Amino acid sequence: MEKKVSPDRLHNFFHELTRRSFRQLGIDDATVATYVADVLTDFSATDSLYRLRSRAGKKMESVVEILSATRHEGAGDAGLLRERAVRKYLGDYTLFMSGIFRSHVEKRGFLDYYLQEGSRSYWTVSEMDISLYRTGFILFQELSKKFEYYSGALDYMRKAYFAPAPGEDPFAGFVRQIEGWMKVNLTEN
Repeated sequence: MEKKVSPDRLHNFFHELTRRSFRQLGIDDATVATYVADVLTDFSATDSLYRLRSRAGKKMESVVEILSATRHEGAGDAGLLRERAVRKYLGDYTLFMSGIFRSHVEKRGFLDYYLQEGSRSYWTVSEMDISLYRTGFILFQELSKKFEYYSGALDYMRKAYFAPAPGEDPFAGFVRQIEGWMKVNLTEN
């Protein structure tokens, strides 16, 4: 029977690496570091990374597909909350991909687009939070204003702590290293 790492332990792992990387880069924002660790923890499962589905049930793997899906949402609070969730996911997805898998995004020619859409999505979330009288809108404004900066911090963290072996697929290298951490930490129980 395979043991699973508790989400708390995985979050603690990502939180420590995020805080360490941020400190090395002179970023002193504990709220953003915790949020970024949450995103890394959430997206460490492939099902979470590609959780949005089309009406036909197909995984939505492109920013364009995701954006087009939000245009068909209904009116009212339910539609607004669904659009907010999609925009938040889009901000998280573009931050994760442009940070952790920057070389992949660059090779495909999407980096500038991801940086723009990620920033735009987080700003939209902040505006929606204001209109819904939700707290936390300042975090999303910060993420929007400094999106490229935080994406670069994730790229730095990847290079410093998750560098793939020469010639290794960056996705496979990242997963291999996370699985290695999980095995080591499971045996310490």
